[in-house]
Amino acid sequence: MARSKSSARWLREHFTDEYVLRAREEGYRSRAAYKLLEIQEKDRLLQPGMTVVDLGAAPGGWSQLAARLVGAKGAVIALDLLPVEPMPGVVFLEGDFREGVVLERLLRELSGRPVDLVISDMAPNTSGIKAVDQPRTMYLAELALDFARVCLRPGGGFLVKVFQGEGLDSFLKGLREAFATVVARKPKASRARSAEQYLLARNYRGGTGLKNSPL
Repeated sequence: MARSKSSARWLREHFTDEYVLRAREEGYRSRAAYKLLEIQEKDRLLQPGMTVVDLGAAPGGWSQLAARLVGAKGAVIALDLLPVEPMPGVVFLEGDFREGVVLERLLRELSGRPVDLVISDMAPNTSGIKAVDQPRTMYLAELALDFARVCLRPGGGFLVKVFQGEGLDSFLKGLREAFATVVARKPKASRARSAEQYLLARNYRGGTGLKNSPL
């Protein structure tokens, strides 16, 4: 079957992409690691000893970087629909975050331990129709925020991918109610034509993490 013009263009871009090439040379599992690395260099959100939950983790670039930065005394628990090859310092769970049974598995893995940081690079399979894709994206962001509200310790942080469009303003309002500070980041590793950005929320105003979880 012949490739479409768009898929051929994507392949050309992918195999000549600066960050794809760097990831291969430097041993990262995906170019996405450089998005998190740039945010880390600016905001220092990952620190040694932290407990981190990575949502939408496949193929593991963010988890890989997080495990290195939190060190042996920290913990990284990662979740994705797709299987992920094991790596040191990371516990991977495979499943759909939208399903209650998968969320329960994640909470059991935490064993009541409050989380310092939730990071989410989740995005739906896109249709190319903005009126369909944007609500799906914001739904995943809302689910990630709901989880963060349940599991974060007071003062914890939350990093989430969103796209410009309908629903973003109300999502931002919820973030600002739950966290003391919220900033937007557009890493250089994000493709210029992409409407994605990352919202970094810090100093969670909530309770005492999983001890008060209703789940």
